[in-house]
Amino acid sequence: MADAEIGVGRVARRAYRLDEIAISPSRRTRDPADVDVSWQLDAFRFALPLMAAPRDGIVSPATVASVDAAGGLAVLDLEGLWTRYADPGPILEEIARLEPGGLTRRLQEVYAEPVQPGLVASRIAEIAAAGAVACGAVTPAAAAELVPAAVDGGLDVLVIAGTTISAERVSVSGPALDLGGFIRTLDLPVIVGWCSSYQAALHLMRTGAVGVLVGVGPGESAAPTRRVLGVAAPMATAIADVAGARSRHLEETGVYVHVVAEGPLYCGGDVATAIACGADAVMLSAPLAAASEAPGGGIWFTPAAGHGELPRGTVQRSPVLGTLAEVLTGPSHDPRGRCNIFGALRATMAMAGYGSIREFHRAALLVAPDGAARRAPRPRRQAEPEG
Repeated sequence: MADAEIGVGRVARRAYRLDEIAISPSRRTRDPADVDVSWQLDAFRFALPLMAAPRDGIVSPATVASVDAAGGLAVLDLEGLWTRYADPGPILEEIARLEPGGLTRRLQEVYAEPVQPGLVASRIAEIAAAGAVACGAVTPAAAAELVPAAVDGGLDVLVIAGTTISAERVSVSGPALDLGGFIRTLDLPVIVGWCSSYQAALHLMRTGAVGVLVGVGPGESAAPTRRVLGVAAPMATAIADVAGARSRHLEETGVYVHVVAEGPLYCGGDVATAIACGADAVMLSAPLAAASEAPGGGIWFTPAAGHGELPRGTVQRSPVLGTLAEVLTGPSHDPRGRCNIFGALRATMAMAGYGSIREFHRAALLVAPDGAARRAPRPRRQAEPEG
């Protein structure tokens, strides 16, 4: 990919968003009923290539079971409200009522309450008792403290994720997490992220992780992180780069590492394009907040929104569009692709002539800069006042 000169002696690489990429139809088509969109992650098989993002307004122990029943894998934030408070319901209701001017300070206050390892264990045990796959997310800084409690509760899958993560972190303030060494001590599959480059992804794959998250997270898009930190990664290019690292790692080791895309994914076309670019599965936020089962009743926010020193982003609001089943597999009554998301994926794969996710990675792609016309309306964000 050619670099663009942005000034004397300074170049920047051209990268692409998902809405700038289109999937080219094939000369051969399939019946959608013959398309398999299932996802095998280690010993676990899911009917849908879906992870529900670890957001307090989206994933509770109860909704983990609902997502599991629908065919996906939901991730509980082990450093979120559900492990800081015995009953976070009133807090979510309060946040929904707050005026924009007080949101960030209030989020910082509620997230100042310490995580309780006992609640971590009991939340995971609650999920396991419901018969769902118990998956929890921690940041690298909290992994050593919280993961043992989660394992005691019956953790099945672990996600270790930070805004951007690397296998080699340099710290002068104390020992950093040895990601590879830590993963090797665990007898369960670990997904790590977020990353957005070929080299970073390759290093993460070499830690023994079964999957990597692609994106600059956490968040429904890179926008808050880009505004505050100047860091962003257009998703189509990021997914393709990380998929390239997956191929290299497979050649070197014979081990297939899954690529999970998380970013501005709002509708069926976004999900289909992400998978065509090389993702094995997607991690969704906004679409799941629009399900009637979501604990936030349509509101959600990233963990970074309550950061005590450098908050990023604020509360998002999604209109409730239907049940979780309707959002994921229909039937849809929404003309903008925000419901029956995986029915749309199945239809796209059939139109392109591919019968499985891995086959779909070979789909022909086109650069289509006018693709923004397909983009679904973004969730409404309560903006903080200037000054």
